[in-house]
Amino acid sequence: MSALHPIQSLPAHPRLADGPVIVIALCADWCGTCREFQPVLERIALAHPEMVFAWADIEDDAELVGDIELDSFPTLAIFHHGTPLHFGASLPLEPVVTRLIRSAAATPAGAPRDIPAEVLELGARLAG
Repeated sequence: MSALHPIQSLPAHPRLADGPVIVIALCADWCGTCREFQPVLERIALAHPEMVFAWADIEDDAELVGDIELDSFPTLAIFHHGTPLHFGASLPLEPVVTRLIRSAAATPAGAPRDIPAEVLELGARLAG
């Protein structure tokens, strides 16, 4: 079983009630870097079972993801209790991504500045 969930499964995910940190990779099927990133994020997800990891194709999953504008692929969105802790592009460099996720998860609650409204809305939808 994969530790990297399709984003469509998140609204019904049983662990969301526990308020875990949620890490979402916003990608596109046509993006080669995203394809390289998927196994990296899968390994990170397996190493951090206390968090919930999801994969979203911004075109196929547009109904749930919304109209988020991305400057680059892949982009990570990290939430806790619906509040964004991080939103930004990432390369498939496992040690760097691991450090980024751990750092974001340790950040006190409160949305960082410059988070697009669409990302705030996604966090609210996932938090219920």
